[in-house]
Amino acid sequence: MKAIIDLHTHTISSGHAFSTLKENVEGAKENGLKIMGLSDHAVTMPGTAHPFYFHNMKVIKEEIDGIRVLKGIEANIIDYDGNLDVEDEVVEILDYMIASVHGPCIKAGNIEENTRAMVKAMDNPKVKVIGHPDDSRFPVDYEKLVLAAKEKNVALEMNNSSLSPKSFRMNGLENYKIILKLCKEHEVKIMLGSDAHIYYDVGRFDNCYKLLKEMDFPEELVWNFREDVLDYIFS
Repeated sequence: MKAIIDLHTHTISSGHAFSTLKENVEGAKENGLKIMGLSDHAVTMPGTAHPFYFHNMKVIKEEIDGIRVLKGIEANIIDYDGNLDVEDEVVEILDYMIASVHGPCIKAGNIEENTRAMVKAMDNPKVKVIGHPDDSRFPVDYEKLVLAAKEKNVALEMNNSSLSPKSFRMNGLENYKIILKLCKEHEVKIMLGSDAHIYYDVGRFDNCYKLLKEMDFPEELVWNFREDVLDYIFS
């Protein structure tokens, strides 16, 4: 198992990360990636970049130092109807969006509300990944989420950071065992995300690899291992 892509990376523009775009590209190259997505936090997250930052992403080259760079964003789901905090003008610039729930941006609802929020966010055609759906502080009906992901052709993220002993999210390991079992059963593809907030974590999926092996999860259901991953992102 060797990933060629990491869509979930943050730079200093997110406000609580520690590396520049150039440093992240260098980290991606050192860790053997071919493709790296830039996905700084959208505007509702405290401390993140001004909207002008996202409007100006058009200046970023498609390839930097041999790494294909995709222009993305980690959009915040801001209500239980799945609305996102990204302007239409920015959406047009982006190659993809990761849609995630974050405590500072939405109050955790009940299991039905949280599930509806994530499922409805999938209706945006630029949303290719639901970010870290693993936090028990935002309980989710995982069977409904997995079936919706299959229907709408959206990947569920397996977040390497959530599986770290240092993670602030709750019950990531236990919840990913449920998610992976359901994805395997229903043949739903996942996307590994490093959620890197510093350059040397870009393309690092050690925690994910360990659990994928333990769960005997099919490699063909992991977008990061597939050469046709760009076809999915731009579909």
